[in-house]
Amino acid sequence: MPLLQIRNLQIDFRIAQKNMRAVDGVSLSLAAGKTLGLVGESGSGKSVTALSIARLLASPPAIYAGGEIVLAGRDVLQMRAAELRQVRGGVVSYVFQEPGASLNPVFRIGNQIKEALQLHRPEAATAAEIIRLLKLVGIPAPATRVKCYPHELSGGMQQRVMIAMALAPQPKLLVADEPTTALDVTIQAQIIELLGQLRRQLGMAILLITHNLGIVGDIADEVAVMYAGQIVETAPARALLQRPLHPYTRALMKSVPRLDADVNRLTTIAGSVPRLGAFPAGCRFHPRCPQGRPECSQTSPPLVEVESGRRVRCPFWNVAT
Repeated sequence: MPLLQIRNLQIDFRIAQKNMRAVDGVSLSLAAGKTLGLVGESGSGKSVTALSIARLLASPPAIYAGGEIVLAGRDVLQMRAAELRQVRGGVVSYVFQEPGASLNPVFRIGNQIKEALQLHRPEAATAAEIIRLLKLVGIPAPATRVKCYPHELSGGMQQRVMIAMALAPQPKLLVADEPTTALDVTIQAQIIELLGQLRRQLGMAILLITHNLGIVGDIADEVAVMYAGQIVETAPARALLQRPLHPYTRALMKSVPRLDADVNRLTTIAGSVPRLGAFPAGCRFHPRCPQGRPECSQTSPPLVEVESGRRVRCPFWNVAT
């Protein structure tokens, strides 16, 4: 059985006396020890999906309208508050973007890591364990850094501290939500490499949320591409990067800068992700799609398996562009 299995998840937001569907029938599966990359532009529903795994969305305004989130064999949507407190951190931990906004500026980093230990592993809430965690994530001179305040560390070091805090409860699943967004490209590569090393060393699963297809090939086993609240393509990472099938995935790939190509201007995707409550009829990508046809605005295509291990939400996926 997969460690995480999301089945037909539907999430609404109650806005101005109306229910707005933000996540519409999302299904994902993640095995223990594997990495799944969830990719898409801002506003696609990636973070809403990720936060729902531990039911971190405030309700209201969020409404879990349907589906299942089975984590370690238990449906999160059926759990009571006491059970959720054990799951949050103990089974699934989160690393968010912009660590400077996530860390408490008035507490030393050692105390913040200790708090995570006290909640889930009180017997391990020792100075030696805090130093071990900082060393595990590559913090130099951890015995000294443990006394630092967040502002005394660089952005990359702050993100390593956030990862140490997430690892303190020894979770089975680590959700990394845009963990490299606020970092320069060199530090981004270091953080992605660190996550890969930790996955292999600790045997945990990782759900990596990103808008950048360029980084998923370095760490992900599988990739799911999300657009306007729906999954539009899923595939093994290598296969997807070598041959994307959905027009949206192809467009994302073309927008990634390449070192082996001499171009004056990067390819862009016309328009923007439709706002909540204003999804177009039919295929939600058709107003921006270079392959769009009149019938695309009439019928919403299902997500179907077109090759072994590959699913696509487009009936024209094999039409040459």
